Amino acid sequence: MRLLLLIAAVAALASPVVAAPAKIRVLYLDQSVGFVHRPVARPANSNGPTQSEIALAEIGAKTGAFTVESTQDARVITPEKLKSVDVLIFYTTGELPISAENWAAVQKWVESGKGGFVGLHSATDTHWDYAGPGQTYTAFINGKFAGHPWTQGTPITVQALGGKDPVNTAWPARFPYAEEIYQYSDYDPTKVRALQALDFTDMALKRPWFVPVTWTRQIGQGRLFQTSIGHTPSTWNDPLYRAQILEAVRWTAHRKPGAAKPNPDEQALWALRSLLAYDGRPKAEVEARLAKLAKVDKAWLRDAAARTADLRALWPAKPDSDKAPFDTAYKAVLHDVVAKSGG
Repeated sequence: MRLLLLIAAVAALASPVVAAPAKIRVLYLDQSVGFVHRPVARPANSNGPTQSEIALAEIGAKTGAFTVESTQDARVITPEKLKSVDVLIFYTTGELPISAENWAAVQKWVESGKGGFVGLHSATDTHWDYAGPGQTYTAFINGKFAGHPWTQGTPITVQALGGKDPVNTAWPARFPYAEEIYQYSDYDPTKVRALQALDFTDMALKRPWFVPVTWTRQIGQGRLFQTSIGHTPSTWNDPLYRAQILEAVRWTAHRKPGAAKPNPDEQALWALRSLLAYDGRPKAEVEARLAKLAKVDKAWLRDAAARTADLRALWPAKPDSDKAPFDTAYKAVLHDVVAKSGG
């Protein structure tokens, strides 16, 4: 018996100890230099945590995946601070007080693969002057807020793109929801992998252009995630939304597999889907025409999608605005798409 105990003790000492992976270190910025969304508003007459700060802390604690430090002062994001951070999360608005030196450091940190970036809801309604190395913030996140026709409580239908993506497993492939959803300028479909988009085939409020909801991007060795979802306070209590945030944190921290290969041709088809749905075509007809368009020359497909994106800038700003420029451009691209998909 003594010999067996001695052998067991020696074997235990010889066995390598596998340490649990360190928790991801998250720095959450929910600063508003403009409109203040309710999930990032401090309680009245208090400096207590915001709803989203509490939610992120709960997600991290419940899953054990990450720790989170929250701040409403972008000036804390310095090269020195980034040494103790794995993922930056932004839920922000307006011109943030980030110096050129610090923004250059953030980009270098992401490109090196040492850090990841997660943008929530209004992170695309954020910008500041920058002329240093790398990209402006808008180019980095790949989109700038250009209105939200789908305001809080508006019924929407969200559809998954990009196949079975590991950063989009929480939500069903297709689901109805009610949220404030942004549309974008300065969005380049060749730089990102769109994961979710609005499907206008069964929505009352339509637009004839592609409206991405969620996307990912590879920047050097680093990863970026952005979703338009997160405006409504009740969304932050939705376990599906919380699960997607967890996926985004893990993925951007390289704790979850999955590439961010851009899918511009799939996005182009979805743009033409939006165009046909806006025209009031039945869903069955839209699907049939898309099946034909999927086989056409990709250059033509992307050009047609770009023409639908150009329609957004021509959309009448007010009910009494001149609609002729939009109508002319819309009818022209619709004519070409219909002709190309079977007349």
